[in-house]
Amino acid sequence: MKDHSVRTLIAAAALFLLTVSAMAQTPQLDPGEKLEKLQFPAVTMQLKGWTKFGNGHVYTLPVRAGQHLKISFSTKSKFAFLAIFDLSKPDDEAFFGTDEDGMSFETTVKENATWLLRPYYSKVSPRRGLGAPFSILIEPLAAAPPQPKPPAEPERPSLFPKAPPKPQ
Repeated sequence: MKDHSVRTLIAAAALFLLTVSAMAQTPQLDPGEKLEKLQFPAVTMQLKGWTKFGNGHVYTLPVRAGQHLKISFSTKSKFAFLAIFDLSKPDDEAFFGTDEDGMSFETTVKENATWLLRPYYSKVSPRRGLGAPFSILIEPLAAAPPQPKPPAEPERPSLFPKAPPKPQ
């Protein structure tokens, strides 16, 4: 009887964890947004669209640990931006945004995740139309070479001899 209750508890915990991870991977869309699922490109991929409020596209991009990539955003509008979110994280904060971090983002991915790329037209700016055209460039790059280690300092002469290794 005790064994059955332990199994039930383990199954419930596993189901809960699966539900939480599935929820973390599902982006919350604004009304009218359309989700487009991308695959990590083998060569440079260009996405073109329009930041039409309530009728725009957002993109999910699966990334794996060790992949090196650059994502660039371009637009003629000073009111259009790109925000990138990590859907595997529980917080709703973007880890990159062109409004504060510049127009391109280059990184080596640290862990497997799914990113949400959300182009948007700023709601707080004085509106000059219903949106703006944009372009997103996703470039897979060769892995960054490992940083060279600084040369070890040569041994300096000392007045005191080195202590012998301690016996274990």
